[in-house]
Amino acid sequence: MNLFKHLYALALTVLLTAFPITAWPEWINLTGAETSPNIAEIYVMDDHVKVKLELNTGDTESSEEWVPDDWIEDQAMKRAPVEDRISHFATNMLKFITNEGETLAAEIVLVEPRMRVDRRSPFAGMISLYTRQRVPEPPADERVLYAEIIYPFEGKPDSIIMIPPLDDQGMAEVTLGFIAYHKSVPVIDYRYLAAPATLNLDWADPWRSMFDNPDMKRHHASATMSFLYIEPHEVRHEIMIRVKDMENWMDLGLRGNAFIEPDELEDLKQRIAEFLLTRNTVKVDDEALEPVLDRSDYITVDVTGIRILEEPQRLEISTAVVGVILAYLTDGMPQQAMVDWDLFTDQIQRVPATAIDPAGPMPTYLTPDDNVHAWAYFLKNYTPPTVVKVAVKDTVGKITLPALSIGAMVVVILTGWWIWQLRRQQLPYMLPSLALVTALVIALAAFPHMQLTIHRPAAMIGNLSTNETKLIMSSLLKNVYRSFDFRNESDVYDKLALIVQGDLLEKIVLQMRRSLSDRRAVGAQARVNDIEILEATAEPLPSNDDESFRIKTKWTTQGSVSHWGQIDIRKNYYDAIVNIKDIDGYWMITGLDLLEKKRLDAGARPYSEDGNA
Repeated sequence: MNLFKHLYALALTVLLTAFPITAWPEWINLTGAETSPNIAEIYVMDDHVKVKLELNTGDTESSEEWVPDDWIEDQAMKRAPVEDRISHFATNMLKFITNEGETLAAEIVLVEPRMRVDRRSPFAGMISLYTRQRVPEPPADERVLYAEIIYPFEGKPDSIIMIPPLDDQGMAEVTLGFIAYHKSVPVIDYRYLAAPATLNLDWADPWRSMFDNPDMKRHHASATMSFLYIEPHEVRHEIMIRVKDMENWMDLGLRGNAFIEPDELEDLKQRIAEFLLTRNTVKVDDEALEPVLDRSDYITVDVTGIRILEEPQRLEISTAVVGVILAYLTDGMPQQAMVDWDLFTDQIQRVPATAIDPAGPMPTYLTPDDNVHAWAYFLKNYTPPTVVKVAVKDTVGKITLPALSIGAMVVVILTGWWIWQLRRQQLPYMLPSLALVTALVIALAAFPHMQLTIHRPAAMIGNLSTNETKLIMSSLLKNVYRSFDFRNESDVYDKLALIVQGDLLEKIVLQMRRSLSDRRAVGAQARVNDIEILEATAEPLPSNDDESFRIKTKWTTQGSVSHWGQIDIRKNYYDAIVNIKDIDGYWMITGLDLLEKKRLDAGARPYSEDGNA
């Protein structure tokens, strides 16, 4: 069995590498419940249960109780009053019963046709290596009957039993995928509601609400997490922690005990960040570096991963989570890094921690008895990104000369001059004539052989071919993007200066910063992994300078933004005119006019004129 698990993990790793998707968290649900034909999103709030229901149009029989009258073709058909039908639905179809035995009444808020929400799994349709079953695919027909239903209750029950539509044998009549939240906290990942399920509610701390079935739980079990990113030139420590837990170490200074008001958000977030600057010491290559506060934000955890709360809003103290990113600048790729985690309480005794380097994530857990999260360099065949000048001789075609033929022609010329001199002096020239014929034969016979290849001088470049132009643009752009892998601003400028003429540096930096930034990922900067030159045509600049060219080019980049253990893959398209010049044997960018840029990946929003999404 252990061997099978190892093989499964290995095969899963191969699959993750072979099938990249736009949002790639460190974990993916393999139950297939998110692609169920019927989906219920269940929210347990302070005084009601709210259900958002998507019913496959093929299962309208199960929804007959609350289908509107005007949807029925036979208008003469006798139907019970809508109140009675709703009561029957809540009692016999999708029921919620408190621990005191009260069956909650249902109130239909909204019923309308919609298109299914896309919750497509990257493994849908594939054979699960663990269950040996095919991972379900969503229905081909994306039309659903959408409903919002409220089940009010009084007081705060200790638990609620969720009961799907059951047949006479107590089995679910319909396939129903569901997810449950206690307030804003997901209690589980997508699962199938195939039998009655009891949700035990912790009203003081929704993070500790859970189903009594141990198989029904969420992957992100903890609200306190540590992520250690090790990259060339930078180590980042990203900390997730609940506002409620911060009460153990600092006075929150809030007006109330239940909520953070919108005007309190910024000050509290800043004070938490300043506190974390002094805790959890990070050492890089045995040196305790001074942290730099990169960003701090309120974040939410749901089934799609960890997201930034972009708009200020009133937050519950019990569910609010703050994410703080601390950066440590390094020279090159570190060899060792470690975090001395010191934030434990009676409730926080096990903190998920993940180290992420260019080879991938390495998860572990920290406890009071084992609180040091250590990473060491074990990478093989990894070359940190660097920036180099682009030599003209490496990007343009070479001149090939027939060396032996040239030598023979030199002999022909010299022999001809010798014969001419002998004839002027009326001396015999039989021997030189023989040498002349021999040299001519050798020159002709040796023409395809004994060739000498030399680099084309700049003055002889003339026009650049399409292949040469693409190679030049690919080389220059790769170095431009690599320059931004450096985190120190002066290093970025120093590296760019190798390939960009001085007057253009500031413009390049501003344009690339806009292009690479991602506000949705906590101000993260994308790391470009691949560049494809789609088009590139060069023409000499209309001047007396024979070594300058204007290049009309289009290209795409594929990059990644990594934060909170997640990787967001994005692809961008660019259309530009780039001026280049041969300066001392190296290509330099002397002008850049960006005509168009846009996101190509799924779900991308178009860029605005200033380059922001």
